[in-house]
Amino acid sequence: MFLDEVFLKKDELLGKEITVHGWIKNHRPQKDFGFISFSDGTHFLPLQIVYDKDLKDFDTITTYKVGSAIEVKGILMKSEGSGQEIELKATEFKLLGDCPIDYPLQPKRHSNEFLRSIAYLRPRANLFQAVFRIRSLAALAIHEYFGKNGFVYFHAPIITASDCEGAGEMFQVTTLPLEKINGKVDYNKDFFGKKTSLTVSGQLQAETFATAFSKTYTFGPTFRAENSNTKVHASEFWMIEPEMAFVDLNGDMDIMEDMLKYVVKYCLEKAPDEFKFLDQFVEKGLIKKLENLITSKFTRVTHEEVITILKNADVKWEFTPEYGEDIAKEHEKYITEYFNGPVFITDWPKDIKAFYMKQNPDGKTVAAVDLEVPQAGELMGGSQREENYDKLLKRMQELKMDISELDWYLNLRKYGTCVHSGFGMGFERLLIYLTGVDNIRDVIPYPRTPNSCDF
Repeated sequence: MFLDEVFLKKDELLGKEITVHGWIKNHRPQKDFGFISFSDGTHFLPLQIVYDKDLKDFDTITTYKVGSAIEVKGILMKSEGSGQEIELKATEFKLLGDCPIDYPLQPKRHSNEFLRSIAYLRPRANLFQAVFRIRSLAALAIHEYFGKNGFVYFHAPIITASDCEGAGEMFQVTTLPLEKINGKVDYNKDFFGKKTSLTVSGQLQAETFATAFSKTYTFGPTFRAENSNTKVHASEFWMIEPEMAFVDLNGDMDIMEDMLKYVVKYCLEKAPDEFKFLDQFVEKGLIKKLENLITSKFTRVTHEEVITILKNADVKWEFTPEYGEDIAKEHEKYITEYFNGPVFITDWPKDIKAFYMKQNPDGKTVAAVDLEVPQAGELMGGSQREENYDKLLKRMQELKMDISELDWYLNLRKYGTCVHSGFGMGFERLLIYLTGVDNIRDVIPYPRTPNSCDF
């Protein structure tokens, strides 16, 4: 049996013989008996296995080492000791896979930096059992939310010739023999006959599906060749990007708020033991923070109003807030504390936002929004998309973009254009917020960062 079933049916299994398979997390052999902390990964809490010298191979069992895979047959009992409800009184052991004494993941506290160096083993550690279980649940909750609300799941292309963000920080894809190239590259001889890259966003392609299905979303890997070594940047990360036709910026914010609350509530309900562990060992008050978000009223305020609040604040800023400019982490923190909860900041300066965003009548701002949440800062960003062909074309020309590469995107504004909106949420940013783990390298199984592509 798997442990998730054992714990679920523990009352009806008491006194009955069961067989379990898994790994030794800790082993405390004594003279006449021993205790094994046992896990198969299907349940966060381990099962305690008790054995005594009445077993014919008692002496051999006492030599079983941490990390070894074993099969155990025994009687499920109420635990006589503290710390667990049930335990397995072993009647038979089988060693399935031995483990050397220098097994790196011994039962003690390890630094996250060390665990990254053994990333192929760290899913067995308690912290990452919790983190990656929640990662799985959060992904399931996202799909469930959009599925229940009639969205079509769209698989955006990984290889693209379009730079959605216009930043140019893209990984190139090529079959050309790079070691033989001197001087100018002839992309006509490349695999696709043009310059191609790994996608930074599936948004532009998703908009084509929104104009066919009204509601669509992407959820997949994206890539950014940004040489940044912060705790919140990775070169490969996952993005959730919904796009909705006939929805303006206010409707966009409604869905952003509703989706986030749904995902947080879902995870809290499905992983109570994992969140108790994280609350105790990673971020004190984590559960309360997440429960507060579910019941919070999300404030909506313009970028101009935010800058005014920041300028009037009795605070000595490291970075002075300015109209027409982006805000810093310290500003994000202050604003969520000022409004005592999550904050939607809307109507951002046009010059610091992407080309596709809806231009407001003032000619200075766009119908864009960032969601700031307490203790984490920006979690999501979205906008109403520019549906007017002439305005979008003019903006692309102002930015000296290659119009020919995006003529298909412009054509959406010719063939039955309509008001439409969307947003993006970095999945790992969400997980940092959900788990309290503050480094993106520790919420993704095998992080890809500058000078790091291990495993």
